[in-house]
Amino acid sequence: MATIIDGKKTSSEIKDELKEQVEQLKEKNIEVCLCVIQVGSDPASAIYVNNKKKACEYIGIKSLSYELPEDTTQEHLLELIDKLNKQDDVHGILVQLPIPKHIDEDRIIQAISPNKDVDGFHPQSVGRLSIGQKGFVSCTPAGIVQLLKRYNISMEGKECVIVGRSNIVGKPMAMLMLRENATVTICHSRTKNLAEVTKRADILIVAIGKAKFIKNEHVKEGAVVIDVGMHRNENNKLCGDVDYDDVIDKVSAITPVPGGVGPMTIAMLMYNCVESMVPATK
Repeated sequence: MATIIDGKKTSSEIKDELKEQVEQLKEKNIEVCLCVIQVGSDPASAIYVNNKKKACEYIGIKSLSYELPEDTTQEHLLELIDKLNKQDDVHGILVQLPIPKHIDEDRIIQAISPNKDVDGFHPQSVGRLSIGQKGFVSCTPAGIVQLLKRYNISMEGKECVIVGRSNIVGKPMAMLMLRENATVTICHSRTKNLAEVTKRADILIVAIGKAKFIKNEHVKEGAVVIDVGMHRNENNKLCGDVDYDDVIDKVSAITPVPGGVGPMTIAMLMYNCVESMVPATK
C-alpha cells in the first residue's frame, strides 16, 4: 500500500521548529521581519498573502504588508523595494506574483536584494544554487526535498525525472536533486516518448500545469510520485497534474492534492525568512 506523503503535517512540524528558533532569537532582542508586497487584487494572490500572514503570526515573525492598487507604476514599486532593501529591520522581501502586465516581472525580481530574496527567484540566488553556494532556494523545490528527507526517501543514486522546466520549480528542482546526488532528467513540452522517460523514474516530480496528465502508463512500479499541480476538476474539487486514482496502486509513495506539496511552500518561505537573519553570502 502506498505511503501518503502528508505535506500538511510536515509543514506544521517545520513551523513549530521555526517558532522555537524565533523565540530564541527574540530572547536576544532579534526580531525577524518579512515584507510582502501585493499589486492589484488577484483573488488567488490575496489568499496566498493571507496564508503567509497567518504563518508569520503563528511562528512569531513580524509581517509588513503593502497592498498596492492595480495601476501602481513600475517606478513606484521599484522605489518601495529600494526603500525596503535599505531598511535593516526588514529581513525578507517578497513581491507576490503575478503582477500587472504593465510592470516588468524580471526587473522587479532583480531589484530585490539577494540577501532579502526569500522567494529565491533572484538571478544571484539561482546562480548560487547552480554552483553549490549557500543562498535562498525557491520554496516549492526546497519543500519537496524536505518532504523526501522527512519520509526517509533516499535520493542518492536514484533516477529522478522532473516533468516541467519552469524557473520557479523545474530548473531549481533539478539542481537540488543533483545536490542530493540523484541522476536527473528534465522533461518538457518538446520531449518525445514522454512515458518511456517517466517510467524510468524512481522519483517522479510533476510540475506541468495540466490536470491529471500523468497516468498509470507514465509511472514505474514502486515509484515515488511528487505532484506539484493544483487545479479544479469538473466537480470543482482540487486535483493535481497526476491522476491520483489511476496511479495510487502502482506507486510506493505519493503526495496528495490538496495537502501535499502546497503547504510546504509557505513553510519553506518561513524557513528562508528565519535564515535571512544570516546573510546568504556568509
